Amino acid sequence: MKKENTIKLFLVDDDALFLKSLEIEFNEHADVNAETTYIIETFATGELCVENLELNPDVIILDYHLDGIDATAMNGLQTLEKIKAYKHDIPVVMLSSQDKIDVAINCMHHKAFDYVVKSETAFLRLQKIITTIFQYKKMQKELSWYMDRM
Repeated sequence: MKKENTIKLFLVDDDALFLKSLEIEFNEHADVNAETTYIIETFATGELCVENLELNPDVIILDYHLDGIDATAMNGLQTLEKIKAYKHDIPVVMLSSQDKIDVAINCMHHKAFDYVVKSETAFLRLQKIITTIFQYKKMQKELSWYMDRM
């Protein structure tokens, strides 16, 4: 069966084990779902992510803290701001081990698309969010096409 959707995905997390497990989950999901394939780039710091934005990711999954490798590294919100300054319409989903409403609200105020708590169900939630992002983009295209013809 033909792959209909190719999604370029940036995964940014300073927790190497979590980052690798997320990458494996997305790659295994692509094998199961014949309609979607993922091109995955992984980064351990926000700085590396920002340096590679010219690769034009479709979605970025970004850790909230990002200070496990280098205490002076940009945190997730600083990285989010730089991503939005580079290209405001890249959907960024924030990840955190913190299950605090004020952290989630802060992420949304910084224009994150969504916020996911790291847990055993995080991958399933991320998968649903990415599907939602692409459904929304498809509706925007269709609406734009329709409005151009009016």
